[in-house]
Amino acid sequence: MHTTRLILIVFLAGFVAFGCTRKKDDAPPVATPSAKLNRTEAAVGSPIDVSYRFVMAPSAQPLKEDYTVFVHVLDTDRQRLWGDDHQPPTPTHEWQPGSTIEYSRTMFVPRLPYVGDARIEVGLYSRKTGERVPLAGESTGDRAIRVASLSIRPANSAYFVVFKSGWHDPETTDGGGTEWQWSKKQGTVSFRNPKRDTLVLVQLDQPAMASQEPQQVEIRAGQAVVDSFPLPAGREELRRITLTPQQMGGNDTVELAVAVDKTFVPASIPQLKSADSRELGVRVFHVFVEPKQ
Repeated sequence: MHTTRLILIVFLAGFVAFGCTRKKDDAPPVATPSAKLNRTEAAVGSPIDVSYRFVMAPSAQPLKEDYTVFVHVLDTDRQRLWGDDHQPPTPTHEWQPGSTIEYSRTMFVPRLPYVGDARIEVGLYSRKTGERVPLAGESTGDRAIRVASLSIRPANSAYFVVFKSGWHDPETTDGGGTEWQWSKKQGTVSFRNPKRDTLVLVQLDQPAMASQEPQQVEIRAGQAVVDSFPLPAGREELRRITLTPQQMGGNDTVELAVAVDKTFVPASIPQLKSADSRELGVRVFHVFVEPKQ
């Protein structure tokens, strides 16, 4: 009994000693990241505007490739809830020592079964090698920097958006963190009429090269076109549309249509090497409704 206890104590002492002598990351930090959120509380399904800032160290060596910014949103157990990895508008190979890079993005709280506190960590990594860049700030290990905190609240069902006719079934990524629905020639959504000025956010893209020419997308409230824009393949769009009570009409519900000038069938495009025989328009990730105060 005493021998077993002694062995256990020696083992634990060795484990602690090993943990205390782990190799530190002595690489000089290339930049200091930070982020500001437009809201510190966000309901499930709602958007968050994030302003990013990277201050390059005066003595930093120029980055030789275009690194990806990783954004991880973690729960209180540091389990990943979702992410927003992206390429910054100014490629990292153009970042100069001593310079400050600032830009903004919008991410949506996905419909995950979690409410409570969360934290946001960012960093830079190479898509070629997976190697992360050393950064300064509140490190959480593995070259990730904590930049913000967030409180996630239950979804607001008052202005829940219903995907009605003209849509294919929902699809998700393997991890389930991103969901979308493909439209057909025209897809219709509806929501309760706020009867006051209302902001509608529509996030969509066209990931397939269906044509050399961009699609032309129209968003209509009734018969009125409230937004119109070209959508080239490979570009994600976030449209912010302000609707007036007159545009939404006097009915209890509002219907918006997302229409495209041309559709495509993946199976008919040899370079896609797809067996998908559906008629596809655009891929819609989010439609969010927020009445103005």
